Amino acid sequence: MAESTLPALLTPEQVAELLGIPKRSLYTQRSAGRPTPRAIRVGKYLRYRIEDVEAFIESQREPAA
Repeated sequence: MAESTLPALLTPEQVAELLGIPKRSLYTQRSAGRPTPRAIRVGKYLRYRIEDVEAFIESQREPAA
């Protein structure tokens, strides 16, 4: 497996960019209880592990028709 060049913890801006959505949508979905990647609170900041973002993306995949 190739090593990732991404940082160990991603910012909300980076996660939103990976998902192709505005950062505000990420916050709105999270506060509304909708599915979002699992976050880690570091003080007052949210951070995301790349593994959690990848798992979230896989969980959102629609079943093959």
